[in-house]
Amino acid sequence: MKENTDSYIDNYEDVSVFSLDEEREQLLHKKQTECVLMWTNSSGDPIGVVMNYVKKDGKFWLTCTRRRKRVSALEQRPRASIAVSSRGTDIGISQAVTYRGNVHIYEDDNTRDWFYRALAEKVRPDSKSQQDAFVEHLNTPGRVVIELIPDSDGRIGFDSEQMFANSPAGRSSHQN
Repeated sequence: MKENTDSYIDNYEDVSVFSLDEEREQLLHKKQTECVLMWTNSSGDPIGVVMNYVKKDGKFWLTCTRRRKRVSALEQRPRASIAVSSRGTDIGISQAVTYRGNVHIYEDDNTRDWFYRALAEKVRPDSKSQQDAFVEHLNTPGRVVIELIPDSDGRIGFDSEQMFANSPAGRSSHQN
């Protein structure tokens, strides 16, 4: 019996219809510990670096030392984006989401204290002693916390599981 392919797409020219739904997006943020933070330098060139992150209350939080060039760049041009991919997690094949928004830099102890602990719990979930050591390692005088507040229209999500489910290439072996 011939399979009905009427609902299949015939190419991958426009993949915007395969957006990442909210439930899968939340799972991605629960499982993934890394994102790529992207900003521009004074020449307008785009730059990005892989960093650990925490998502809290719809905002993204990261940390580095003040001496990193990204800090002064973000203070001068407080717009940035982050991209998060499911690669390296047990979620399956590619799910990804990118956000753009405004950035704030924090150097106060209250922000550092809650963020360091939240980050340690995320990246070292199995060991309280490792979390404590991670917090201690982060707690240096020159460290800042970066907050990215996504624009309301600044999100691009992609779910390749949807794409493969609706194409002649077929479903992924990771789908249930």
